Amino acid sequence: MKKRLRAARWARAFTRGAMTLARMTSASAGRVLKQARRDAVTPRPGLGVGAGTWRQGLAIGMDGALRYRLYGPPDIKTGERLALMVMLHGCGQDAEGFAMCTGMNRVAAEKRFMVLYPEQDPLSNPQRCWNWFETRHGRAHAEAELILKAIDQVCTLNPVNPQQIAIAGLSAGASMAALLVTRHPSQFKALVMHSGVAPGTAHSTLTAFSAMRGRRPTLPLDATPNDMATDWPALMVIHGDADTTVSPTNAEAAAQNWAQAAAARSGQVHRRQRGQRYAMAVTDFKNRDRLVARLVLVAGLGHAWSGGAANQPFADGRGPDASRLAWTFAAQRFQRPGLPEAAGGF
Repeated sequence: MKKRLRAARWARAFTRGAMTLARMTSASAGRVLKQARRDAVTPRPGLGVGAGTWRQGLAIGMDGALRYRLYGPPDIKTGERLALMVMLHGCGQDAEGFAMCTGMNRVAAEKRFMVLYPEQDPLSNPQRCWNWFETRHGRAHAEAELILKAIDQVCTLNPVNPQQIAIAGLSAGASMAALLVTRHPSQFKALVMHSGVAPGTAHSTLTAFSAMRGRRPTLPLDATPNDMATDWPALMVIHGDADTTVSPTNAEAAAQNWAQAAAARSGQVHRRQRGQRYAMAVTDFKNRDRLVARLVLVAGLGHAWSGGAANQPFADGRGPDASRLAWTFAAQRFQRPGLPEAAGGF
């Protein structure tokens, strides 16, 4: 009887996945594959692909399906294994728009790593926001698992080093990235939150708006200092001090949350400025010599990707280059333990 019940549940789950796949994929399989090949060789202007590849994919899980875009640098050699940067867009964006906004593909072409852009479906959220706050009924967790499914698929089908994966996001994407890391910390070596809210701060739409304004406490991470040292990735938080959409207090709360779980202490605030770009106030949180979290507050930056394409929504080209900062931070986490902390990007 139990076996029949499990079989029936599996059949229902499979049917739901198949129906979601059919709903999300309006073209036939042949047309989708043909479009993917065309996108790989003729990318749209502004994506920074150059001679690299720009492909589309679809990950299917028990709770639905998820489209994604994948950038690969040119001339990948046989046997080569590259790092992977996962990029989660914010509300009002899609994968292609986020690639254009951040310019991460150009950094990937130069530094030779792959970039995965999962894409929220408008059927899941009309504004394409990740539902990071819907934790009470499990919707946020289901989306996180779909993103992980896309990561696993990309690692299986592409020359990716599974020991060198970092994740970054903007706004709702930052909050979803952090939620995913709290569920699967050992999968990632670095987390970059840009203008987001720390996990454990909201559980519904109403509480999410309150959290964005900095009016909700953040629950402590379910991790010990030993857990943080062995399994959890380091955190970088980037936030504009002129952000009126997501309060900068959320940035400080996220960094402090990571630091408290790891028994880390804050260092001195270092102010840095490069040319005419906005100045940064950088604070590192360390447990002995191990960097646990880095807080970067950008003076004058609103709710936008710092150093992004000036002609794109949710980007401010006058800020320090957040894409390069994120990659430099991740690349240092990929290095062998014990290497000294590099100053890169600052």
